[in-house]
Amino acid sequence: MNILICNDDGYLAQGIAVLARVAAEFANVRVVAPERDRSGVSNSLTLDRPLRIRQAENGFYYVSGTPTDCIHLALHALPEFRPDLVLSGINNGANMGDDTLYSGTVAAATEAYLMGIPAVAVSLNDFSGRYWETAEKAAWLLLEHLVKQPPQKPILWNINIPAVAPEDIQGIKITRLGRRHHTQSIVPTANPRGEPVYWIGPVGDISDREEGTDFGECEAGFITVTPLQIDLTAREELDGVRTFWQSADCRQTAG
Repeated sequence: MNILICNDDGYLAQGIAVLARVAAEFANVRVVAPERDRSGVSNSLTLDRPLRIRQAENGFYYVSGTPTDCIHLALHALPEFRPDLVLSGINNGANMGDDTLYSGTVAAATEAYLMGIPAVAVSLNDFSGRYWETAEKAAWLLLEHLVKQPPQKPILWNINIPAVAPEDIQGIKITRLGRRHHTQSIVPTANPRGEPVYWIGPVGDISDREEGTDFGECEAGFITVTPLQIDLTAREELDGVRTFWQSADCRQTAG
């Protein structure tokens, strides 16, 4: 099996080193990741400048672009390595609920999925740096199962690892996405010239962490696995929207 690994924290991040080390015990591994932290860039592509791809001393490739750029270059600029599976992570911090829409970690997996490759995004629900041993154990558990029973079709799974000691992992739960309150603070400040500038502040608090959600089950000590889909069509609204527009005569010429 060939496994391609990406992330959004950059090729020097601890999480991608952990994931690459574990994955190398099961498969041939190639790492192609951003040259710097690109958290929160979602599925963006770099279209305003050319991209560079270089190889670090540890063998990892790094790209002067986004996680989505990395997937494209890994597949088309380095075509001799055809991945059977793409792993994105291990992200420093959770990607749950609404956060998945903004996550570069999830975006890398999404791009691979759109290109017909099974893909899994993996994140650690912690910023303290104390639970990388837990992340490594979780990666072993996940990869043992994925390699033993490799997906037979493209899948897109979002996995979050709890911030607990390795021995306190409660198991694996299949979950739905939770929700956050949509409050986003703006932090005003000034640059050295006294001109106003603004930081995007912290995300909103969790509004849906009930049983069965990624927020709730990860907080309870479970590794959460959430299957994602790309089709954004609001199917339950199709009939209502169709009725609304039936009365519109688009053949009329505006006066």
